[in-house]
Amino acid sequence: MTTPIEQPCGVLLVDKDPGFTSHNAVALCRRILNTKKVGHCGTLDPMATGMLIVVIGKATKVQDLLMCEDKVYTATMKLGIETNSQDADGEVVAVKPTVHITEQDIRDAFKHFAGEFDQVPPMYSAVKINGVPCYKLARKGQEVERKARHVNVLSYNITRIDLAAAEVDFTVHCSKGFYVRTYAHDIGQQLGCGAHLTALRRIRSGHFDISQAVDVPTLKAAGRDELLSRLLPLEQVLADRNMP
Repeated sequence: MTTPIEQPCGVLLVDKDPGFTSHNAVALCRRILNTKKVGHCGTLDPMATGMLIVVIGKATKVQDLLMCEDKVYTATMKLGIETNSQDADGEVVAVKPTVHITEQDIRDAFKHFAGEFDQVPPMYSAVKINGVPCYKLARKGQEVERKARHVNVLSYNITRIDLAAAEVDFTVHCSKGFYVRTYAHDIGQQLGCGAHLTALRRIRSGHFDISQAVDVPTLKAAGRDELLSRLLPLEQVLADRNMP
């Protein structure tokens, strides 16, 4: 009589490379662990890097819980240039001068978007209008009205301002459903010169830190036992959130 193989269960944190997707991570885990019960807790933009959360086995039951937790990102924005996607992957739609923008102007614009406010999701997003993702409509050149979402910037930190290069580096701690691309775009609108995001990295999600994540080359080369050793036990994940 053969002993049944114990089904894997836990949370895997993946440090995403540019172009690597949540779908890629799920497919790899399914193949390596030989299990179908694998999901993910939200995507990142194609150019973005950082934390993807993959849930395996019974951990798929806490997928919604983990998706609802706040996030921390580091990012770079370019002033004076707007794109249709609000990031560097899009087409330039406007170019405006920035020579009149001061460091204090930038700090004041960030203050304007601190705390709770309403944010309109970008057209290039997975938000659905009548069942159709906005990005599919955007690719057809269509612009449709999107409902604003109530979001919260719990904290932010401007880490570099380069007026000559018209660049700003910052860290933002935000609520679920927050678009950092739109945050940069809206700050650019507040400044009157426009802006788009040129770099984005998710470094924290809830209790999870990027230091716990496995990089993509390691994930691709991993065998079953190694990947199992990388899983955060479901019991630990629940205990960290004071859940039984």
